[in-house]
Amino acid sequence: MSREPRSSRGVLRKIVAAVILIPLAVVIVAFAVANRQMVTVSLDPFSAERPASTLTLPLFGLVIGLLIVGVLIGGAASWVRHGNLRRTARRFERDIRELRSEIASLRHAAGGGARPPEPAKPRERLQLRPPVP
Repeated sequence: MSREPRSSRGVLRKIVAAVILIPLAVVIVAFAVANRQMVTVSLDPFSAERPASTLTLPLFGLVIGLLIVGVLIGGAASWVRHGNLRRTARRFERDIRELRSEIASLRHAAGGGARPPEPAKPRERLQLRPPVP
């Protein structure tokens, strides 16, 4: 079994990711060490003296937790927004499969002694445009 050599693009992507992620990890660890004090977060906007619900946790936990929640919300919004593009891509892939099977059947029919079919009239050219926000 022979393995294909890794593409230089994949190796470059890993190097760039390491160059970005290693310093980011160092900054996150330094932030966590420097901000270990406990903070109380009130989830009750009506009573400042006796809130109905509070949360006490280290400051770095609050900040990192909020960053994670932001990434999840942003990813979900992006996934929802690109749903129409995924649907269009699936439709195009289905059309390509159908056209390839049609080409194969026409080639098979042409190879069996039958006269090759007339070329189809060119259809309008498909133009892809980015979605309008």
